[in-house]
Amino acid sequence: MMKTRKQLAAVLVALAMLMPMMIQAEEKADVWLPSLMTDTPQEGFELAIKLSRMGVKSTQSSKEVLFRERAKYSQDGEVLMHASEVIAVNFQTVAAANDYWK
Repeated sequence: MMKTRKQLAAVLVALAMLMPMMIQAEEKADVWLPSLMTDTPQEGFELAIKLSRMGVKSTQSSKEVLFRERAKYSQDGEVLMHASEVIAVNFQTVAAANDYWK
């Protein structure tokens, strides 16, 4: 029973995090990510950073909160390491989409 409640809570949290993205998708018809294809690994890394930043922006739609919290987490090494992990995962995705620039 407890496991089911935890799973339900996890699903509800995930849906709550996706809600701003769904609202933004409805509000914006323009496409900011037409493709994962890039010409070079450096462009791929830059795209991975953009993907990571857009993820944060989509989940925290309040610019006031975003900038206020940035001052706190920019001084926290552990948080910055987690941000680097997110960028690395996105870079793996972009690299795979580009067949590792072979």
